[in-house]
Amino acid sequence: MSRPLAAAFVVALLVAPASAQQQEPFEPEGYRTDNYRAPVPATLAGARVLTTGEAEAIWRANSGTFVDVMPRAPKPKNLPAGTVWRDAPRRNIPGSLWLPDTGYGTLPDGMDDYLQRGLARASRGDKTALLVIYCLADCWMSWNAAKRALAYGYANIAWYPDGTDGWEVAKLPTEDAQPEPRPDQ
Repeated sequence: MSRPLAAAFVVALLVAPASAQQQEPFEPEGYRTDNYRAPVPATLAGARVLTTGEAEAIWRANSGTFVDVMPRAPKPKNLPAGTVWRDAPRRNIPGSLWLPDTGYGTLPDGMDDYLQRGLARASRGDKTALLVIYCLADCWMSWNAAKRALAYGYANIAWYPDGTDGWEVAKLPTEDAQPEPRPDQ
């Protein structure tokens, strides 16, 4: 590159808006299947993307059901007798339905059915009911689960990308959570 062109390129970078310099991740066609704790897109086609303030307003008005998809390691099946197992604690948005492990890019049939039954319960069988799907900040699990809910025919999906991280930063209440029993339990 010639010096005048190189200088022009540097000047263009310096005066370009920050958003042009730091591109957000693109919205993939399919589901994210690896590196789930990474920056997420700003959009999800077909869903409303919520700020913490918008999520709080829905929660305070009790106008939607919150669905937490934070993963949780299952109790190992081959633990020696007498081994004490303690699940990792989870605090989520009060009143949420916790459907762990439903945000992976590929779901086994049993987990896919578990997610579908959980969403049907959360929506009371109404595919137009507002469902707010979340996990943690920079977590593709919630993006995948919200995208999957849209694929199941749910028409009123809101994705809250800041999840409990954003909720706690805003000093909003959380509560101890227990997941819905998984199909393998």
